[in-house]
Parts: sequence; C-alpha cells; structure tokens
Amino acid sequence: MLTKETMTSRERVLKALNHETPDRVPIDLGGNQTGIHKNAYRALLKHLGIADEIRIMDAVQQLAAPCEQVLQRFHVDTRYIAAGAAADWKGGIVQARRDGRNWDDLTDEFGIRWSMPEDAPYYMDITLHPLAGARIEDVRSYAWPRGDDPGRFAGLRERALALRKDTPYAVVSGISGVVYEICWYLRGLEQWFCDLMDNPDFCEAMLDQTLKFWLDWFRVFLDEVGDVVDVIMIGDDLAGQNGPLFNPAIYRRFVKPRHKRLVQYIRSRTQARIWYHTCGACMEFIPELIDNGVHILNPVQVSARNMDPVELKRRFGDRIAFWGGGVDTQHILPRGGPQEVALNVRRNLQALMPGGGYVFNNVHNIQGEVPPENIVALFDTAYECGFYR
Repeated sequence: MLTKETMTSRERVLKALNHETPDRVPIDLGGNQTGIHKNAYRALLKHLGIADEIRIMDAVQQLAAPCEQVLQRFHVDTRYIAAGAAADWKGGIVQARRDGRNWDDLTDEFGIRWSMPEDAPYYMDITLHPLAGARIEDVRSYAWPRGDDPGRFAGLRERALALRKDTPYAVVSGISGVVYEICWYLRGLEQWFCDLMDNPDFCEAMLDQTLKFWLDWFRVFLDEVGDVVDVIMIGDDLAGQNGPLFNPAIYRRFVKPRHKRLVQYIRSRTQARIWYHTCGACMEFIPELIDNGVHILNPVQVSARNMDPVELKRRFGDRIAFWGGGVDTQHILPRGGPQEVALNVRRNLQALMPGGGYVFNNVHNIQGEVPPENIVALFDTAYECGFYR
C-alpha cells in the first residue's frame, strides 16, 4: 500500500471532490461543523504535550480554534476563513441573572439571544425568540441585518490570499447560507412547525427575508474571495435521528426553491465546491440537494436511520461527495476505546473512500467528553488507512 504523499493538501482535496482518486483521503478539522469542543481540545493538548491558548472560534458551540501544531500533527488538509459581523454590531458576552442562575448571554445580529449557564458552561441555547409572537406585518417591518454590510468583509481577501499563496492547504469558508434555520431561531421551533402547516404566507415572508440576507451577503463575499476559496459551506438541518424533521413535501414547497436559488447564484459566481450541512437521517433529501446543485454532503451521520455508508456510497457516490462520516460519534467515539474507534474508522473508510468523492472528518464536532486517546486514534487511523493503492 502506498504510504507516501504525492500531492499538496489543496490538490488532494480538489481531486477528491472531483470524484477522482487522490494519493490519500483528505482530512479535515477546525470548522463550525468539523471542530472540537473546548473541553476536548484542552484534554487533547495535555495528552499531546502541546502548549496552546484556548481561543473560542464559535461561542454558541464553544468550539476551540485548533493551533497549527495540532492541525499538522493530524495531517489536516484544510484551513478556514470566515467573514465577520456588521461594523455596527455590538456583540460580546453579557452577564445576566435569571431563574436563580448566572448566565452568559449573546444577542446575535438577528436579535436572537443565545445563553449559557455559568454553572454548566458547555454550549449556548436560545433563550429569546424575538419574533415568537409576530404577525406577517411585523416580519416586514423587523430590523433585519444587512447581509452586504462592508464591515463583514474587511480584510477577508487579504487573509484568504495569504492562505492560498503561502500555504498548501485547501481554503474553506465558515458556515453561511442558513436560510431555513434562522426562521425557527427567530420564531421558536414549535411555533415554526405550526406555521408551516397553518400559516404558509408567514413562513414564505420569513424565508424571503433570510434568503435576501444571504444573497446580499454572498454578492459581496464572492466579490471578495470567490476566486480564492475552494469550498463554501452552507446548510440547514433538515433531519433528525430517525428521519426528516418535517414532511419532504413541505421542503419542496417552501424551502427548496430558496435553497436552489441560493446555490445556483453561488455557482454562477465561483468555481468553489458547495458543501451542504444537514445532520440526521437525511437520505430522502439527498436527491433534492443534488438537484439544487450541491457538491458535498456533511456531516454524514452514519449512526442515524438509513445512513449506512455503504448504501450512501452505492446510491449517491457518483453524484455527491461525502465529507464526514468517519466514525459513530454518538456511541463509539465518546464511549469506546481507541481500538474500537480505529476499527470503526477503517470500516467507514472502506465504504466511503473508493473512487474519491470523500473527505474525512468524524461526524460533526468532537464533543467535550471525548477522550484524547480516541481523538488520536480517529485521525491516526484515517491517515494510516486512507492511502489509495
């Protein structure tokens, strides 16, 4: 078996995403959906004997930004860039006292409040849905943020060009294009599901606003770095553990036309591959995503219903690339031992890597309780067993 690299990281990623066979399976770590929780990262640093400051790159998910030494230790082929917030957004964590507990609150640009209790500092959850009681006229008059605010993109091109010119890595964007989920963040999930059934005009008004935000956002983003980035991440969760979160017919009526419009706009402006993120048992949506023009499915939740990697590769492997699916992250990665992790990784590689069309990551972010020994087994096995013959 070949065990010598013959490509740069960027060449390797692009060849895999073109459904061709690279020298080895590309490896990814460090994005908003392929990251590592601060607690797991802290333990990993100690285990590896690496000194690094914990820098939070995603406050809601409490993800740490992996340092270059960790990324190189695990042969990671990707590096991430992200746009920022509007110039006038205040941002920042605010301490609050509610229900007998101290909270860290973050109100985002859409007015959604995310909160984390100080006695359980693991993640932020939504504690204020600002349009929970809104009517359709309130949607139209709401203070929606500007997607094309120039402050978001200050310095973005320079950072992207530095990655492209000075490193061998594939350049991947931060998460964007969240057309559907922002609606229920604003409304509340239960109310939003009721709206989909009983208040379709309201839902379409909401979706049109979020689509407008992202079309405006991408117009400037692609002006700045459309010729530099290799992969663009968009996504909305469409499925849960056992199947779709809502009837696929509702997706086709309300959400798909907006998704397709966004994807086709991005494709008209860049050669970058478009990654779509949805967790869960999303088998029924894969043909829709392919029809929308998506190139990549992430995170490939192999432990969800009907998400067997062999079947996914057989049915869709020539039409969409898979990014993730490296291990059962619900059971084996947090609770198994290193040997069990390695065995599961080998099985999933055997299913997903043939013929290219695969980038390795676990499934979504590495959670806080995952032992560092298992993280090492995860990435070391992916590297050692990921070379093509």
